[in-house]
Amino acid sequence: MHNPFHYAFKVKDIPSTKRFYVEILGCKEGRFTDTWYDFDFFGHQLSAHVSDNIPELDYFGEVDGVNVPIPHYGCLLTMGQFDKVQSQLENAEIDFVVKPQLRYEGQVGEQKTMFVLDFSGNPIEFKAYRNAAEVFAN
Repeated sequence: MHNPFHYAFKVKDIPSTKRFYVEILGCKEGRFTDTWYDFDFFGHQLSAHVSDNIPELDYFGEVDGVNVPIPHYGCLLTMGQFDKVQSQLENAEIDFVVKPQLRYEGQVGEQKTMFVLDFSGNPIEFKAYRNAAEVFAN
C-alpha cells in the first residue's frame, strides 16, 4: 500500500476550482473555507488556496519529443480510469495542453498520458501504465 500525498497549490477562486475538480473530475469534497478547499484527488489530498499571485507557465520540458508544462502535478491511474477521465474532460470541452496519447509503445514503461490546465492555469498530467510494475523501471 502506498501513502497518499498532500499537495497545496494556488487557485484564482473556489467556485471554478470546485467546478473543475469536483464536478468535472468527480473528486470528493473535503474541508473548505472561503480561501481554501481540500479534495480527494484519486486517493490523495489536494489543498487549493486562493491567491492573486498565480505565476504564468514559462517553461516546457521535452519528454519523448513532446513539450510538457513544468512544473506540473498529476496522478497515475489505471487504464480504465484514464479512459474515464479522458471522457469526462472531453465531455466538459476542456482543452488538452498535450492531447491523450500512447508513449513508449511496445517498450518498458508503455503509458497513456494527457495534460490539461485547471481553471486557474495549473498544469495536470494524467497517465496510466500498461504494466503498473514498470512505473519505476529503467
